[in-house]
Amino acid sequence: MLVTDLEHINQQIAMTSRMQKTLDYLRGGDWRGLPDGKVQIDGDAVYALIQTYETIATPETPRLEAHRRYIDVQFVADGKEVMGWALTDRLTEIEPYDAAKDVWFGRIALDDLTLIHLSAEQLAIFYPTDAHLPKRTSRQVVTVKKIVVKVALT
Repeated sequence: MLVTDLEHINQQIAMTSRMQKTLDYLRGGDWRGLPDGKVQIDGDAVYALIQTYETIATPETPRLEAHRRYIDVQFVADGKEVMGWALTDRLTEIEPYDAAKDVWFGRIALDDLTLIHLSAEQLAIFYPTDAHLPKRTSRQVVTVKKIVVKVALT
């Protein structure tokens, strides 16, 4: 897992061609003004999900998600949110892997969840060993516009 902003990310990750396409898309701002939905960047290898939502409270026993075929680059375009993070091997699986959706779900005790605070122009990158809990509120409910770029591993 990596937490940073667009200004510093080039110094912090290995720059593959797919990750370069991801960053070019985020920096280019072509997502501005687009409605929520899926945007193709490079076919199934790199695509974006534009989302607008209100943050919600974190439950006592959080339900985290994880992926196997894609890296999640979660970029907060506007607003701020708290995200939860835990290593996948620390979760208790509650929903098995769904290959069609590339997702599985697990639970972890709230005390074992690492919280990440993201503001506008910041991002978190989640790899297959990183379970995450998006859309959480800090002190008050806020509206967030987020771009989740899915980057295929192979």
